[in-house]
Amino acid sequence: MTKELDIIDKTVAKKIPKYVRPTEGKLGSKQFKKIKDKKLKGKLERIEKVSKEAANKAARSELLLTEEPGYLEVEGIEKTFNITQKQLKDNVDEDSTKKIFDLKLTNFGPYSLDYTRNGRHMVIGGQKGHISSFDWVGNKLNCEIYVKETVRDVKWLHNELFFAVAQKKYVFIYDHNGLEVHRLKKHIEVNKLEFLPYHFLLASVGNSGWLKYQDTSTGQLVAELRTKLGCCNAMAQNPWNAIMHLGHSNGTVTLWSPNMSTPLVKMLTHKGPVKAVAVDHTGKYMATSGLDGQLKLWDIRTYKPLQQYYTRSPASSLTISQLGLLGVGWGPHVTIWKDAFLKKQQSPYMNHLQAGTQVRDIQFCPFDDALGLGHSDGVSSIIIPGSGEPNLDSLEANPYQSKKQRQEAEVHSLLDKVQPEMIVLDPTFIGKVDRASKDLLKKELKEEQEAQLAGKGKLVPKNKMRGKSSSLKRYLRKKQKNVIDEQKLMIQQRLEQEREARKKRTVDDNEDKDRPKALERFSNKKRKS
Repeated sequence: MTKELDIIDKTVAKKIPKYVRPTEGKLGSKQFKKIKDKKLKGKLERIEKVSKEAANKAARSELLLTEEPGYLEVEGIEKTFNITQKQLKDNVDEDSTKKIFDLKLTNFGPYSLDYTRNGRHMVIGGQKGHISSFDWVGNKLNCEIYVKETVRDVKWLHNELFFAVAQKKYVFIYDHNGLEVHRLKKHIEVNKLEFLPYHFLLASVGNSGWLKYQDTSTGQLVAELRTKLGCCNAMAQNPWNAIMHLGHSNGTVTLWSPNMSTPLVKMLTHKGPVKAVAVDHTGKYMATSGLDGQLKLWDIRTYKPLQQYYTRSPASSLTISQLGLLGVGWGPHVTIWKDAFLKKQQSPYMNHLQAGTQVRDIQFCPFDDALGLGHSDGVSSIIIPGSGEPNLDSLEANPYQSKKQRQEAEVHSLLDKVQPEMIVLDPTFIGKVDRASKDLLKKELKEEQEAQLAGKGKLVPKNKMRGKSSSLKRYLRKKQKNVIDEQKLMIQQRLEQEREARKKRTVDDNEDKDRPKALERFSNKKRKS
């Protein structure tokens, strides 16, 4: 018994570092001894104790996650990419065979599709105006409508009750019964839609080249950003930091946040227009495809290429599963790559041919070993063993949730809603503490003051009269000192211009002071000689 407990403790100890919060330096006994304030010392000790207990409990909970992903395994000289969906259907259980299906909808294609966060529901949109949402696991149709105009993209919102559709001119929001709830008039000629679940933001980009963020909880338009790079047909979100990745016709990929009017990062990825972009769930890797026939894999942390592949025809769609499988749709083919970001692969993991069609959109189903295909002849679903996360978190996304659980999850997500101002490249930056010593901080402050006063003489504090503090100065005082955005720079520049103009005015007044005025001769006072 003791040996088993020792083995469990060792396995738990190995997993604890994964759940420890990222910090620059852990507080040890030496650091605690240096703290003189007893109240602060006790508070920090309690916080450290709670965080260690939380990491320990999270690591121990992994012992209950007994499910493991299952990949295809072959013997001898056989290859996994030669195994067809027909062979899989003949050798898997009855529930798994239901995941392989074809919906023949030749009159309304090509189709785009999207899964809900729990992977239970699917929405499809045909380019010629057919829209449908259904519970694909339970084979239950929710709604089916024909809008009689072009449909470019579809996207689920926070749950299966609402979905957004990018139509010919505007973006429309429908409920689960197919009733039109909203028409977003400011989103014009949209090509791609993305939804940020933790921020309740619907992002769109289209022919005009404007990236727009709409808050679906309040109905406000949060940001309108002009990319200045023309029509955009490729967009993906980074699930780790909620940054938008846009692919442009000049071969660049730009990274956007609603807080900045200019791109945070601009990467030259291809020699031709970018066709598709995908980002993995850890936020570390990105895949791009272009009209130059290249498929490139990138490390977003360093913005450097990892691997490069060639496709016979330009890849029209890319997707990355929860466990890191890369799906590539090109022509009538779909190719799945395993461990593509870790090392250069000589052969794919799986292949699928949708004969006589052109694949437009592919999506991995969350928490399931399935891949949805939207093509010119309708919608198909195939089995990809090892693509879905086997151990789900029911508090995060529950495929088996009841009506009451869904309502409670919606309320909790609204209460925990993250503000758009929190979207930054490095989410761990918020809450960092400057751990420099007091002496170093005083030295830096002194050097900064000396640099500011260089050439201006001694600083004399002025007693400001009432009403002299402008709204611009109040804004700068309230703004965090470590946050520098475009608006703050513009305000600082405007204040500097006003200061220069005021200084020039006082100089001119001093020069005119000694000049005789025309009406001074009528004054009783003697004019100064």
